[in-house]
Amino acid sequence: MVWQGVLCYAAAMEQRFDTKTEAIRHAPWRRLMDRSLGRARSVPTMLSLEEQKLYHWLTAFWADGAGAIVDLGCFAGGSTARLAEGHRIAGLVSAIHAYDRFTADEDVKQSILYKQGLSPFEGNDILPLARDLLAPWGDAIHFHRGEIDQMSWEGGPIEILVMDASKAAETMDRMAEAFFPYLVPGRSLIVQQDFLHWSQPWVPVQMERMPVHFTPLAYAPRDTVVFLCTEAPDREALATARTAHLSDSELVAHLEVAARSFSDWGLEQRLRDMIDGLRANPGKRRAYQFRKP
Repeated sequence: MVWQGVLCYAAAMEQRFDTKTEAIRHAPWRRLMDRSLGRARSVPTMLSLEEQKLYHWLTAFWADGAGAIVDLGCFAGGSTARLAEGHRIAGLVSAIHAYDRFTADEDVKQSILYKQGLSPFEGNDILPLARDLLAPWGDAIHFHRGEIDQMSWEGGPIEILVMDASKAAETMDRMAEAFFPYLVPGRSLIVQQDFLHWSQPWVPVQMERMPVHFTPLAYAPRDTVVFLCTEAPDREALATARTAHLSDSELVAHLEVAARSFSDWGLEQRLRDMIDGLRANPGKRRAYQFRKP
């Protein structure tokens, strides 16, 4: 009954708007009931409820098999589970690829995993935990363990690319070079999970440096902005978009442009908070190095 109502809503959205691209701008996932997330609700996550619904909606209603679903920053499986449940409901046969180091120290285990109901366990290895939590979605999920910025992609087109591992400017640059060329113009989405996180100013800067290649479509609080790939970036474009070498003043200049661009979205102040954070942490290019102004 839950999904009968959701599917009726999806059909109404298609009739109201000419294209899925137009529909997504109106945040249709907000109308999903919490229980539509199904079994994914039991998998620990750091996503807000609206972000969870967004992930679910993207695979349930946006994706149509044009490429793989790639989650860069799976952690214990929270984001992957929301993607996988939508994938299951839609009957997609494309693969879901979950990338992470799959480790968690005691502080992270205490503050995130145990607080969300998991029983204490020994060691820092959480790959067995992620496999267990994601077992309901079976062979659809492929696990990739390691430093993501040192890994490559050879799986063909990517339809939805979730970026939740951009914790350092250099790491983000390398991931973009490895994964962005496989996006399909007009079909593929990038989900920038930390686009508005005050300690990762390089994320909006990278996207602002590729305006021909990516168009912002939607925002989901707390920090997520979704982009449509309008033109797959080539090697030259990706080199131009690198951020790790930029000075603080260059980063601020790009953030000022981004702040103005997103003023109509009500997000200008969030981007200016990033500028304040950058100025309070000169020269820092790793999120863990940032201290609140």
